[in-house]
Amino acid sequence: MTRLYSYVLRFDDGAAPNPFWGICTLTICKPVIRRNARIGDWVIGTGSKNSKIKDGYTYDLSGSIVYAMKITDKLSLAAYDKLCNQDLQDKIPKWSDEDWRKRMGDCIYNFHGVDKPTMRKGVHNESNRVKDLSGNNALLSNHFYYFGEKPHPLPNHLKPIIKKNRGHLKIEQSDLINKFEELINQFDRNTIYAEPQLKHKFDRKSADKHISKCSTKNEAIGECGKTTY
Repeated sequence: MTRLYSYVLRFDDGAAPNPFWGICTLTICKPVIRRNARIGDWVIGTGSKNSKIKDGYTYDLSGSIVYAMKITDKLSLAAYDKLCNQDLQDKIPKWSDEDWRKRMGDCIYNFHGVDKPTMRKGVHNESNRVKDLSGNNALLSNHFYYFGEKPHPLPNHLKPIIKKNRGHLKIEQSDLINKFEELINQFDRNTIYAEPQLKHKFDRKSADKHISKCSTKNEAIGECGKTTY
């Protein structure tokens, strides 16, 4: 049975989810979803009531979908690290790279040859370790749709799939999921329709201070599993 997990994506920077390099991945933040979602399930992120994009203004995007991924693979974080080293090296964060997408790499935890994974420099720091690792798994998709700063409004009959506060919704009603699939299948699969809402924060040479700002904001808004809106 297909299920749909829905949550408010409050901090859309291109790291969680990471839609780049031909495959959409969710490997940091949202630990409960990463533990429980299965291959074949959907994960969707909807917009925030207070979304800031590159023009500096705040928008209410709460009725729109920012991204959707149908899970086509699920790996342990250690297995994901191995896969990235072998085949998805651009998912490994390179904080000093001029290509900002490489700074947003989500393969942050290095399991190679160690009992306790070490952290690569990226958008998270040690304050995120426990929650990130508690998710256990990396979710991968080669069946995804990413709308970023131009999220697609959801029609009224699909408003029940929108989570209105912290945490997530798990939807199991097949009729509602079928209606969602009818909508999303109208778009081109595996397409990035627009840049992340917060690209403008990272599309330049980033200093170490951006790591703490990003991870602190993730904690404050509940993106990594707790606190309030």
